[in-house]
Amino acid sequence: MGEPAGADAEDVFGAGRLDAVLADVMRDTGASVGLVYLRVPGEGMLRLALVSGVSQEIAAPWVRIPADAPIPVVDAMRDRALVWLGGQQEIARRYPRLGIVLPYDFLLAAAPIADDTAVRGGIVLLWPVWHPPHLDEHERAALDACGRRAARLLRRAAERGPASYPAEPRVVHPAGPPAADPVLARSALRFTERLPVGCCALDLDGRLTFLNTAAAELLQAGAAALLGRRPWEVLLWLNDPVFEDRYRAAVVTRQPMSFTVVRRPATWLLFELYPDATGISVHVTRVAGPSAADEGEGAGRESGAGAAAPPGAPAAPHPAPFEGSGGTAGGTAPASRPAEPVGAGAVYHLMHLAATLAEAAGVHDVVELVADQIVPAFGPQGLVLMSADEGRLRIIGHRGYSREFVDRYDGTPLTAEVADAQVLATGIPLFFTSPEDLYRAHPHAPRYEDRSAWAFLPLIASGGPVGSLILSYARPRPFPAAERAMLTSLAGLIAQALARARLYDAKHSLARSLQTSLLPHGLVPLPGVEVAARYLPAGHGMDVGGDFYDLIRAAPDTVIAVIGDVQGHDPNAAALMGQVRTAVHAHATAGASPGDILARTNRLLNDLDPDRFTSCLIVELDLARHRLRLATAGHPPPLLRAPDGRTRLLEAPPGLLLGIAPDVEYATAEGPWEAGSVLALYTDGLVEAPGVDIGTATAELSGRLARSRPGDLDSLAADLIRHVKDPAHRTDDVALLLVRRGS
Repeated sequence: MGEPAGADAEDVFGAGRLDAVLADVMRDTGASVGLVYLRVPGEGMLRLALVSGVSQEIAAPWVRIPADAPIPVVDAMRDRALVWLGGQQEIARRYPRLGIVLPYDFLLAAAPIADDTAVRGGIVLLWPVWHPPHLDEHERAALDACGRRAARLLRRAAERGPASYPAEPRVVHPAGPPAADPVLARSALRFTERLPVGCCALDLDGRLTFLNTAAAELLQAGAAALLGRRPWEVLLWLNDPVFEDRYRAAVVTRQPMSFTVVRRPATWLLFELYPDATGISVHVTRVAGPSAADEGEGAGRESGAGAAAPPGAPAAPHPAPFEGSGGTAGGTAPASRPAEPVGAGAVYHLMHLAATLAEAAGVHDVVELVADQIVPAFGPQGLVLMSADEGRLRIIGHRGYSREFVDRYDGTPLTAEVADAQVLATGIPLFFTSPEDLYRAHPHAPRYEDRSAWAFLPLIASGGPVGSLILSYARPRPFPAAERAMLTSLAGLIAQALARARLYDAKHSLARSLQTSLLPHGLVPLPGVEVAARYLPAGHGMDVGGDFYDLIRAAPDTVIAVIGDVQGHDPNAAALMGQVRTAVHAHATAGASPGDILARTNRLLNDLDPDRFTSCLIVELDLARHRLRLATAGHPPPLLRAPDGRTRLLEAPPGLLLGIAPDVEYATAEGPWEAGSVLALYTDGLVEAPGVDIGTATAELSGRLARSRPGDLDSLAADLIRHVKDPAHRTDDVALLLVRRGS
C-alpha cells in the first residue's frame, strides 16, 4: 500500500499512518504482538513508538533502548537484516536479557525500517509457538514491505523538519469483531448469567471489563469493586506473583493458561485463561482440593489450560495450585510470607534492570539506563538521581521534572536537613505516602506540580555513600512492605553500578589522556598539500589502543606521512605508540628513507623489548619531483585516488612487523604523485569486522574513495569512516589520514 506524497510529520506521528503500517503487517503475517521502534536524532537511543497486542506495562523494560543494547531489534537495524528466533531456547541462548524478562515460549522476528539512505527504526513481531518454525516467503515479503513503507513515511517527515515524537508509546488496538446486534448482546449477557461457572473478561492490560454474577460470588467481591481493576491488585487472596505471571504468559504466548488457588477458609478455585488479540476470557469454577498424594507432585508446577488450543498448539499441562494469602495449599500449615508480595512484573523488571546495569560501563551509561528503565517499569512519574561528590549531592540524571526545577537543588550539602541528604547520612530509606506526610517531616521540601507520594532511597555501596535516588508519584501511595523491600533492592543495584562506573570512568580517563597526549593535537598545514585525519576509539571496554598517525616536514620539499598500530589495547600499548612515533619523527627529520626509518625504529623496539609488535607504514612525498616513496612493516597498503577518480592500492614489498627481529631490512618502493591525487592511509580497524573478508572490505573502501568528490578533504574523511559499525560494536580503534597534493 502506498502513501500520499503529502504525508508530513504530523500525519506520521499524530494521525496514525505508522499505526496502519503496524496493523497491516500484523494482519498479513498473523503476528500476535507488534512493536515499532524509532531512532530519534541526537539521542543515541531507540524509542518505542507503537505497541500492539500487549500492554504498555509488559513492554515497559524496552520503552527506550540504548543503540548498543544486545537485543534483536538493535541487531536487525545494525546489520540491515532480519533476525529470527525460533523459540524460547534460542531466545535464552542468544538474548538472555530478553529471556529473563519474558520467560515464555514464543517466536520472534525483528527487521529494520530502512531505505537506501538510512536506517530509521525497527519492527518486532511475535507469534505463538504453533506458528511454523520459519517465516514463509509471504511473511518475509510483508516484513520487508513494512520496513520500506515505514521508512518512506519517516523520510518524508524528516524532509519537512524535525518531527514531534510521541512522549510515550501509543497502543495500536487490533480490529475487533463488528459491533454486536443489541438483541444478541442481551442474549449473550443472559446466557452468561445463567451459567453456574464464573465468567470474566480482562483486557490486555489485565483489567476486568466484565464478570457475571457467578464470578462475583466466587470471588466474593462485587462488580463495582472489580471492574476497571486488576484482580490481583484488589483481592488479597489473589495477590500472588503466580497469578500475574499466568496472565502475562497468556498475553505474550496467546496460549491458554490455568491455575488453582485456595480462598479462605478452604475453597479451591480453578482459573482458566483463554487469550486472543483483544483480551482474555476467564472461567472460574469451584474444584476439590488436592489429595495428599497430589501435594507432593503438583504444587508449584507451571500450568497451561486444559482447554483445546488452536491447531498445532502444544498440549497444556495439568493446572498447578498455589497459595493465596487467605489460605493454604492442600490444607497444610500457613507459610510465612509477606502480606503483599511484589507482582511478577516488578520482579521481572528488577531482574532486567540488574542484567542491564551489569553491562553498563561509565557513569553516563548507568544514569541513562536508570532514568530510562525505572520510570516506565516501576511506575513513578518523576525520578532524580544524585551522586555524592565532595560533600554535596550533584544531580546526574532526572525524568519527569523540568531542568529549571532540578537545577535549583543541584549541589545540596550532605549535611543539609533535607530528605535526600538525610537518607544518605543514615542509610535508611524514607517513604512518604502523602503530601501531608512529607511536609510534616520536611516543611520546606520543594513542591512540584501534582506529586503526592515519594520514596527517598540511599545509594550505598561497600559501606560508603554513593548518592541518593528520589522517586515521586502522582497519587498517594501506601508503599506496602514488599514494595519497600523491592525499591531498597533497586537502590542497592544502582549504587553498586554507580560505584563500578566511577572506577571505570577514572581509569578510562587516565588511559585516554595518555593516548591523546601522544597523538598530534593538530596537523600543521604544509605548503603544497592538504590534510585531514580521523581517529575513532574502540567502542567496548576501558582499554585504549595504539593506533597513531603523523605528518612530518622532513625537508623544505619533503613531507613524511606515517600511520601505525601497536599490538594491544591498554596503557602500555599507548605508551609504546608514543615511543614509536617519537623514533619515526627523529629518523624522518634526519633525512632517512622510508625503509631506513622502519629499520632504525625496529632496532630501537628490539632494544626496548616491549614484548609486543607494531605495524607501520611510511610514505615520503616529494613535492619537487612529484614522486612518492613508501615502505611497510606489516601495515595495510594505502590507497591512491587519481584526479580522474581511478583508485588503486599502493603495494610495497612486504616487511616484518616492528619488534619481531632486530636486524630486518625494509625495502622502499617508488611511484608518481600527480597533482590533485589523494593518498589514504588507514589502520585495520577501518576494514576489519567479524565475518567480513578484509580483501572485500578494502575493495569497498577503494570504491567509496573512487566515487567520492574530494573537493573538501575533511568531508571526504567523514564519508570514509561513516560506514564503520556503531561505536558500541566496534572492537578496534580506527585511524585515517588523507593527504592531497595541490596543483
